[in-house]
Amino acid sequence: MEGYAVRFNSPTVLFEIDDTEYREQISSQAFTDCDMSDVIFNYNHSGKVMARTRNHTLQLAVENEGLFIRARLDGTEEGRKLYDEIKGGYIDRMSFQFTIREEEYDPKEHLWTVNRLKRLYDVSAVDIPAYDDTSIEARRTSILEAEAEDERKRQAAAELLDTRKRKLSARIKLTQQNEKEKEK
Repeated sequence: MEGYAVRFNSPTVLFEIDDTEYREQISSQAFTDCDMSDVIFNYNHSGKVMARTRNHTLQLAVENEGLFIRARLDGTEEGRKLYDEIKGGYIDRMSFQFTIREEEYDPKEHLWTVNRLKRLYDVSAVDIPAYDDTSIEARRTSILEAEAEDERKRQAAAELLDTRKRKLSARIKLTQQNEKEKEK
């Protein structure tokens, strides 16, 4: 399965006092220098570990729009059950547990911005997320098929680059030949 455990610069309401909403957002730079050496995947931040970075069943990637995750859940009975619930659409959001290294507060906007995270502990499929724009979905392909598809994309990109290099080289040679003929 895969999804976004974090979406950058997307405020969420943490709480409300006297009709004033207090919000939080995660900066796109928040994961710079964040310790993500051993992150686990579970359900609602509790229970049995279903995937983790240390054994390569959980992959994390900081992308432009947020923290993308891909997890293989076939290693535990709980993971296989959760996969079926995600596939069925019963669970479709994520959350994450972390500690903060640096944040700022804008009193006019009532907005906390988490600028840097110290450590990421877990990413979880959840019933009720703090950030509603997170997502999780069941992949129809296995992790091996996904890795093979990634390799096919890398090969196609390499072939395209090689073709462009050959065309550029041919243009340079043609230009050089034309310049030599003009000199004559």
